[in-house]
Formats: sequence, structure tokens, C-alpha cells
Amino acid sequence: MSSLVQAIFDYARLNYGVEPDYPFPTAPDYPVLRHPDTRKWFALIMDVPRYRLGLSGEERVDILNIKCDPLLSGSLRLQEGYFPAYHMNHDGWLTILLDGTVPIADITPLLDMSFELTMIKSKKKNE
Repeated sequence: MSSLVQAIFDYARLNYGVEPDYPFPTAPDYPVLRHPDTRKWFALIMDVPRYRLGLSGEERVDILNIKCDPLLSGSLRLQEGYFPAYHMNHDGWLTILLDGTVPIADITPLLDMSFELTMIKSKKKNE
């Protein structure tokens, strides 16, 4: 496991009290982070061949899929290391390359957004 993936897990544990969950029998190394109230995913980590992201090469790279505001997602995808969601709805999800291109300091606010977007709707209104 890369240090960036470990940093994401540590952040989720410290800030949300969440541990990774491994729900896929056919992909046992793909962890998801679930919101404790709704059990909805707010993050999915997997490895994919670089060419699946439109990058050159066959090498597998770690990626993070997060729920994201569509307007923000569109502008982030103009920056290096951000992509339309891999294997998810492109409007509501964003893929982040976990090779160090995007620093953890830029990833954690996006994790916060994803966590908030997956919380119970009544809690959102009460804040």
C-alpha cells in the first residue's frame, strides 16, 4: 500500500472514525470508505492500467474515486492528476491519481466534500 493511500486511511480514521471496507470478492484489494450514518461510499481506491485514464503505458496506478460537486469536478479535471470518474457516474464522481501528482493536502478537502455529500440529507439541512 502506498504512503498516500495510508494517509487517506489515516485521515478517514481520525476525522470520520471510518476504517476501509473490502466488499468485492472478485477485487479483494479495492477498499471503500463508507459514511457511518448512511453506509454510502464516499471513497473507493483501486488500481487501474494507466491507459484506462488516457495516460500512456500499461503500468497499473492507484486511483481514488470520490463523490464531488459536478461544477468543481469539471474545473478540477482541467488540472493534472484529476480525471472523469473511472467506472462511476462522471457527473457525480471524480477520479484522482494517487501517484503523488495531487498532494494529500489537496485530497483531504475533497474527501471532506465527498463525506458531506453522502451524509443523511436531514443532517445537511440542520447545519
